[in-house]
Order: sequence, then structure tokens, then C-alpha cells
Amino acid sequence: MRVRVPASSANLGPGFDALGLALAVYLECRWTPADALTIEARGRDADLISLSADNLIWATALQVAADLGETLPPIHLSIDNDIPLGKGLGSSAAALTAGVIIAEQLLGLNWKPPRILDEAARIEGHPDNVAACVLGSIVASAIDSGGVAHAVRLELAPQYDCAVVVPDFALATSKARAALPSTYSKADAIFNVQRSALLIAALVTGTTSAFPTALEDRFHQPYRAPLVPGLEEILRLRAPGLLGCCLSGAGPSVLVFYEKGADSVADLARQIFQLHGHQAEVLRATIALRGYEVFED
Repeated sequence: MRVRVPASSANLGPGFDALGLALAVYLECRWTPADALTIEARGRDADLISLSADNLIWATALQVAADLGETLPPIHLSIDNDIPLGKGLGSSAAALTAGVIIAEQLLGLNWKPPRILDEAARIEGHPDNVAACVLGSIVASAIDSGGVAHAVRLELAPQYDCAVVVPDFALATSKARAALPSTYSKADAIFNVQRSALLIAALVTGTTSAFPTALEDRFHQPYRAPLVPGLEEILRLRAPGLLGCCLSGAGPSVLVFYEKGADSVADLARQIFQLHGHQAEVLRATIALRGYEVFED
């Protein structure tokens, strides 16, 4: 069996822990029955992927099984990864989603996508990245008062596109989370609610005049800027065809929205990273219109 899970970018500026999108950069896992667990990994950052039982994909599968009072049979797990690790592109969410699906397949649970989403969000602790992994495209998500995850899939206006600028350094999510305040003012909360609503409406309807205001944020980017050299300048970038930039997830990668045909604007963010002493790669990854896919090889 084989599962393919897309990368994801969360927050999209003001939509902290609520908005996300799937990117056509993938984690692919194949598994076959085995006498004992074996894991192999290749692709981007393969040297950072554990080949032991603590591998996040397998550990997640084991957790799902344990929560159900089940035991998983040993497998040979082959991992082919294209998602940069530790760069704010949802590598852990993709791994968690893959682990949930592997457990679901091995145990014959016949879970539908909403159940996969709920399980992955429960393990991840927030739904934005895993919702994109499960549903694809742009997602708005939330966890209700009973702890159940909900998500709605949206389509990006056809005249818009995006790219990701990936710098040559990692930023631990725990460190990026630790930089955030424990409370926010009423003014900042209203500021972000307004822009989150404006952003969703603008992305879906193609209302270009709403940018770059729709990408402004007071919840996380101002506090994480000291951890990402050049971020403040990147967020202030203005150019023909550029809708705006935002931190991808917890960073340090930057998501760049632009009008179709204006691909070169993403290079402006790369140049700013370079001015701050860091090389960066521009991933011109289109939005993945589909979430995870399971195949029988």
C-alpha cells in the first residue's frame, strides 16, 4: 500500500491556528508486511528522519492502534520525502496524517476523511495543517467545544498563485510558540478577526484590492520576527503583482501570494534573506487540490 500526503502552510497571516493550504510537495510512504519493523528513508532531509520505532509516522500509527486497544503487525516502511523539515511547511502534520492512515489501513477501520482529520488534529493539537493534508486546497478549521475537529475546503481564485521561500535554517515550532504572548488585547483580537474574514473572502473571490491589508497580523508574526532574520522587511514588500507575504506556519519559510504571471516577486523575499546572510530556495509549489491519497501498488 502507498499513501501520499501534501505539505501545508498554516496561519496565512492573520488566521492563526485556523487557516491553511495544501502545497503540491509530498511525503509518500509505502508499506508491506514484514517479520520485524524496518524503515528506510530517502529524499529531502532524509538524514533527519528516524529509522527506528520512534519515527513519527510509525509512532503515530502505534498511538492510534493503542488508543483503540489494538496491536499493529510489523511492516517494512519506505519513506520518500520532498517536504523540508523544520521549515514551517507542515512536515510533522504530513507525518502524523500518514501515520493515522497507515494504522487505519492496517486495522481495516474504513475511516472516512472527517475521521482521519479528527484523529490527526487530536494528536497534533490544532487542526490547520492536518486539515490541509486531508482536504487539500485552502481550508478553514476549528475544534469544537467537544474536542471534535471541523474543516471547510475552499478554492483559491484562479487569478492567484503562491510560492514558498525556504531559507537555509530551521526554526523549532516549540521555540516559535514560546515567543508568543499568553494573552492579547481586545484591539489586537478585533484586528485579526477582521483580517481573517477579509482574507478568506479575498482569496476566494479574487478581490485584489483587499491586499495586502488582508494578510496583516498581530497575533504571531510580530513576536516571531526576531527569530527570522529579514521577516519584517519581507512582510513590508510591495511590488506589481505581489499580493503580500506571510510566515508559513511557525516559520522560518515565507509564503508569497501573487497574481498569476508575477512569479518573479517571490525572488524579492529570497534576496532579503540573502541580505541577512542566509541563502534561500524558492519553491514554486502550486496549491494541491487534493489532500491525502491512498493507492494499492
